Amino acid sequence: TRTGGTRPPAARYGRCGAGAGTRSHPCPPGTGHPEPLSHAGACHPRITGTEFGAAFLATVPVLQWAQHAREDEYRRLRRYGGASLSLLNTSASGLLVDSRQAAAPCVRCAVVGNGGILNGSRVGAAIDAHHLVFRVNGAITAGFEGDVGNRTSFYVFSTNAMVNALGSYLTRYVFLPDHDRDYLLLRAALTRQRVDRGRDKGVWPQDFFGEDLRADKFRMLHPDFIRYLRNRFLRSDILATPLWPLYRPSTGAVMLLAAIHTCDERAQRRVPQVSAFGFMTPGYRAYSDHYFDRRHKEVQFFVNHDLKLEMQLWQRLQRSGLLRLYTGTEGT
Repeated sequence: TRTGGTRPPAARYGRCGAGAGTRSHPCPPGTGHPEPLSHAGACHPRITGTEFGAAFLATVPVLQWAQHAREDEYRRLRRYGGASLSLLNTSASGLLVDSRQAAAPCVRCAVVGNGGILNGSRVGAAIDAHHLVFRVNGAITAGFEGDVGNRTSFYVFSTNAMVNALGSYLTRYVFLPDHDRDYLLLRAALTRQRVDRGRDKGVWPQDFFGEDLRADKFRMLHPDFIRYLRNRFLRSDILATPLWPLYRPSTGAVMLLAAIHTCDERAQRRVPQVSAFGFMTPGYRAYSDHYFDRRHKEVQFFVNHDLKLEMQLWQRLQRSGLLRLYTGTEGT
């Protein structure tokens, strides 16, 4: 069984999470923090008026940055490390989406997965037309521009995926913290030094991020946010088994849900501001695992992610008017 190389947040914080207590899995006090999400401009999230309203919490921070570099936070999240957070100290460090940069009151976001449904899709121009384009993991664009576009606003990754990625993206980067190695690589980048310990000891951050290592190019997702998504939006049956420590939402799922929480909707409009491309749909068997596969590969399922549960969530979000999901020739 593949585990993704590192133990995810569930393994460190148990089955509880920020604001996610239930009768069967009560959470101890102090697992949530009254810090508002960084919503863009004057927009308001429509999620509260949908079937997901009860799951939504506006008090869980999407990102970690310098304001979280406190002794109490360090103790609470010490298994992750986090000593580098004080270096994320620019005005952009606490914002995933800033409507001022897009020159629009509300920001339209495209989140691009790696699903084979994109091969031959010719939706590249539609992807690039969004204000912000988020890509995850492999994220190959060269040679596939017609299908997946060539703009990348943010590349979203865990260090395990970045080390195995196929190239530098010359863009802005969002760390998904799976382990202390994510914080160690971030610190190395912001201090322009080699990683000083751990399995990546000696690595030059420039090999992954290029020479431009300004702090405003980097973001760090908050472990509480990932845990909140796991417990309130993607609570898999895996959590009731001995394998529960291995489980977390996939990187694509975390980024797509982060976009839904931050790329907001004009109150008077009914058009979703978030579009998903390359995510699993009910017709997934017709497509290769990735759009860049040279030969057809069946989609594989592993215990560390519940891709079928994620697929069901995308359908529900689309029906609720919160997401525009690319479904190829399947229709809606």
